[in-house]
Amino acid sequence: MTDANNRDTRDEVPSAARPSLQPAKKRTTRAALLGAVAVIALGGAIGNSVLPHGALAEAPALTVPGQASGPASFADIVDRVKSSVVAVKVKMVETADASDDGDSSSNIPQLRPGDPLEKFFKRFGGGEGLPFQFRGPQQRHSGQALGSGFIISSDGYVVTNNHVVEHASNVTLTLDDGRTVPAKVVGTDKKTDLALLKITEGGNFPHVDFASREPRIGDWVIAVGNPFGLGGTVTAGIVSARGRDIGAGPYDDFLQIDAPVNRGNSGGPTFDTQGNVVGVNTAIYSPSGGSVGIGFAIPAEVAKDVVASLKDKGSVSRGWIGVQIQPVSPEIADSLNLKGTKGALVAETQSGSPATSAGIKSGDVIVGVNGDHVDTPRELARRIAALGPDKKVDLTYLRDGTEHTANVRLGTLPADKEASISTPETGGRTALANLGLSLAPAASVSGAKEGVVVTEVDPDGVAAQKGLKSGDIIVEAAGRPVSRPAEISSALDAAKKDGRKAVLLRVKSGDQTRFVALATNPAS
Repeated sequence: MTDANNRDTRDEVPSAARPSLQPAKKRTTRAALLGAVAVIALGGAIGNSVLPHGALAEAPALTVPGQASGPASFADIVDRVKSSVVAVKVKMVETADASDDGDSSSNIPQLRPGDPLEKFFKRFGGGEGLPFQFRGPQQRHSGQALGSGFIISSDGYVVTNNHVVEHASNVTLTLDDGRTVPAKVVGTDKKTDLALLKITEGGNFPHVDFASREPRIGDWVIAVGNPFGLGGTVTAGIVSARGRDIGAGPYDDFLQIDAPVNRGNSGGPTFDTQGNVVGVNTAIYSPSGGSVGIGFAIPAEVAKDVVASLKDKGSVSRGWIGVQIQPVSPEIADSLNLKGTKGALVAETQSGSPATSAGIKSGDVIVGVNGDHVDTPRELARRIAALGPDKKVDLTYLRDGTEHTANVRLGTLPADKEASISTPETGGRTALANLGLSLAPAASVSGAKEGVVVTEVDPDGVAAQKGLKSGDIIVEAAGRPVSRPAEISSALDAAKKDGRKAVLLRVKSGDQTRFVALATNPAS
C-alpha cells in the first residue's frame, strides 16, 4: 500500500506526524527527535535464540511481604544464554570530499573543478568572498559500527539489525569466549530493521531459540549485548508495553521494555525467564542518548518469520493489494456517515492492482481481513504483508454505509520508490478566504491535467492545518469529480446545508493520494 500522506510505500501505513527512526551511522548512531525527546537506533544486532538444548528452569522467586515477587537471581539463565550473544563489528567505506572540513552546517553551495561557473567567478570575483566553494576530488574514508547479535543455530547463523550492517564492507563477530570470527551478510530487511549473518568458519556454536509465546506486559525480561563496546553486558527489567509504533518503519509493532539498553545494544536479544528470545533490541527513547528506561525491541513473532525468509531466499516477500490508505479521522467518519473511526480508508487504488481487480475503490473503508477486524491502516498493512504473495484473502469493507466482501489474490509488494512532489505554476486564482485557500482550474495551470489546483495556502489557515499545500490537486469533493473551484465551494455549501461538519476532498500530491476533511464552518 502507499502512504497516503508523503511517501510511496504501497502496502505501508503513513507515519502521521511522527518522525521516522533513522538507521544508525556506521561510526555514530543517528537519532530521530520525537518532540523534545530522541528515539535512537542502538547500532547493534539481534538474532534467533536457542541455547544448547535442555529446558531452562525458571529462577526461584523471592517473596517479600507486601511486595510483588520476582526472581531471586538471573544468574542461572544468564549462564545458559550469554555464550550465544556476540559483538558485531562492521567496517564500511564512506565517501567524502577532499575539501570537506567536517562542518556539516555550512550552507555554501559547492562547485566541482571545471564547473562552467568556476571561470566566471575566478574572472570577475577574484576568488575572494565568493558565494561558492570549489570541491576537490572525492576521497574514500573507512568507518566502523559496533552492535550486538545472537546465534540462532549450531552452524552459526546470527541475527542482528539491518542498520548495523547496512553498507558493510567487512563484518566480524566477537564471541563470548573472546574469539573473533568472520561473518557474511546473508540477507537484510530494511522494513523491519533485521539482518541475518552467517559465521564463515566451521564449528558447533552455542545458540538460542525464539520464544513460542508472546510475553505479557509486566513479564520479566533480560537484555544482553554490547553497549558502548562493553561486550557481554546483562541488564534486566519488565515488558512495559506492546504494539508500540515509533515511526521506524511501516510495520512497527515494538515491545517496550525498561531493561536498560544503550548504543551498541542494537541487534542484541531480550530473553524471557525461560532463556528464549522474545525481542531484538533496536531503539531507545531518550533526551540524552543514554538509557532512561524506555527501550524498543522487535517482537520474536515478527523476527522469526523475517529471519526464516532471509535464510531461505535472502530477502522478504510480502503480500500486496495495491492501495493507498490512511486513518479514518472523526471528520472523515462524519463525512462518510460512518459510526466510528476504525478501519483503513482507501485513498486510491493502483491501476492493475489486486484491489482494483477485486472492485475496491477510493472512499472504501477496509475493516476486516479473513473475518478478523482491522482497526488501523498499520494493522491492515501488517496483516496483508505477513500473508505473503499469491494468497487469497477476503477483505471486508464499507461503501456508502453498507458492508461488502471482496475476494482478493495478493500480489508481491514492489520495491519502494521515492515520491516526487511538484509545485505547478499558479494562475486564475479563486480564493476561499475562510479556509486560507487559493484555487485554480487545472486547465489554467501548466502541467496539471485534472481537478482543481491549490495555488496558495495561508500558513495560519484551516487548510494548512489539514496539510494542504501549494501544488496539491483536488480531484474530488464529496465523492464527485471537480474541475472548477466553484464546485468545491458548492460542495462545502451543500454539506453545510445538510448539517455535515465537514466535506471530504480527495487530494493528489505528486503521485500520492489522500482524503482531507475540510470543516464546513471553520470558525466553529
